[in-house]
Amino acid sequence: MYTSRFDYLYVAPALLVMLIVIAYPVYYTIELSFYKTPASLSLADKTFTGFDNYTTVLTSAIFWKVTWQTIVWTVLSTLFSFLLGLGAALALHRAFIGRALLRGLLLIPWVVSAVAASYVWKWLYHSDFGAIGALLNQMGLARGPVNFIDNSTTSLYALIVVNVWKEFSFAMIMLMAGLQTVPESLLRAAQVDGASAWQRFWHVTLPQLQGVSTVTVLLLVVQNFNSFIIPFIMTGGGPVGSTQIWITHIYELAFLRQNWGVGAAYAVLLFLIMMVLGYFYVRALTRGDDTRAGA
Repeated sequence: MYTSRFDYLYVAPALLVMLIVIAYPVYYTIELSFYKTPASLSLADKTFTGFDNYTTVLTSAIFWKVTWQTIVWTVLSTLFSFLLGLGAALALHRAFIGRALLRGLLLIPWVVSAVAASYVWKWLYHSDFGAIGALLNQMGLARGPVNFIDNSTTSLYALIVVNVWKEFSFAMIMLMAGLQTVPESLLRAAQVDGASAWQRFWHVTLPQLQGVSTVTVLLLVVQNFNSFIIPFIMTGGGPVGSTQIWITHIYELAFLRQNWGVGAAYAVLLFLIMMVLGYFYVRALTRGDDTRAGA
């Protein structure tokens, strides 16, 4: 195939934009992570400190607290979003009256703005005026105000509920698409052999969903690890740092405390984790490509 050097002119604008918007910020963040910078971020006043910022991050007590909270947030959000999405996808896979309407209703959490959803749920959780607390009181399950997001013990889990509500629709859509690829012949053969509904799901449907499930879980992990809007709007990392996760902690260090060097070191560590997750995501997407190409 003949390729002209002028062909590169067509992609030059896109490459330039990527260099400006992606490559340069990444490079500059890595550079800042090796310097102690004043609040003004003046290049002339930067002081090279080597790996001191990384040492500060990794030896800080707050780092391990925030890391644990980030792991809890990511694992529980991903797990329950996937399980709810799988359950909804299986329920909607069969034809019944009103299925299209129910599909549309279950898509609402995903299409609603995260900012709007955060403010709505913040009012639902309100200890004095919240609908959830009022409902619990009416049912006799609580007496008096219920503190969901003002309590350091329950605040992180209350936010996880909101995040799961927001994300399970995405998992549902991905898995509904995967269910369309499950061969009906295999299900019918299993049924003829006397397999129960659970056995057909466990031994036929679930293995056929392995590829789309892996991609869905990886996308949810990446999304949850980078979550910012819901924790920031609903609690701002509080109370007492109980809902502080990596991305909100980086924001606090860099933009509220003007500790740019340490914040940049955090960001670089987060970038490396995202690169690892991105590698596995690409592997999951391209699995079987060599076999298909050889065929």
